[in-house]
Amino acid sequence: MAHYGVLFLDELPEFQPQVLDSLRQPLEAGEILIARANHRVTYPARFQLVAAMNPCRCGQATEPGYVCHRQPNERCIAQYQARLSGPLLDRIDLSIDVPAVTAADLILPPPVEGSAEVAARVARARERQAKRYAALNLEGVTTNAACPPALLEEVARPDPEGLALIRDAANAMRLSARGFHRVLKVGRTLADLDGEDRVRRIHIAEALSYRAHADRRPAAA
Repeated sequence: MAHYGVLFLDELPEFQPQVLDSLRQPLEAGEILIARANHRVTYPARFQLVAAMNPCRCGQATEPGYVCHRQPNERCIAQYQARLSGPLLDRIDLSIDVPAVTAADLILPPPVEGSAEVAARVARARERQAKRYAALNLEGVTTNAACPPALLEEVARPDPEGLALIRDAANAMRLSARGFHRVLKVGRTLADLDGEDRVRRIHIAEALSYRAHADRRPAAA
């Protein structure tokens, strides 16, 4: 039902592990296979996954001064987040901590760039991507997310500084081949949002920052 739309999962670790792992195929291939005793049916399932979760079961482990009554905060966080498998996390490109809103936050002035400006910038970036893949005669490919791996390193090849950064980070963060390619795709998209033809070091650095938190979870568990 979320094909070409958004699939939002709230309290992500509360879903059964087999349900979450069933998302791996559609996230990778854009389709899902339903197999029964006598039939196998493939449905299109290309969607944008958005998920939210607390850092731990009670949601307070990262609050200043809070002490978990059952075990140390770090262990409580690790056990809760271990409900999410490494292969699933490897398919999530952007992982962002969202701290609690304070009273001071509520009186801040509005951001310089509003939703309308962001939407226009995204539209321009998507137009750049569509033109790029049309020029390469890739039928059905209009975004960086759908770029074939064989062409990715050509389309999203960073400048020398960016290339050195992603090589070092791939070893330090133990990026899988999938994770490496997804960092390149996010970096290419960030460059498109900036209206730049070349992926630069700053784009690779930002793309890596979105994976840093997710890639710590399996190690912490």
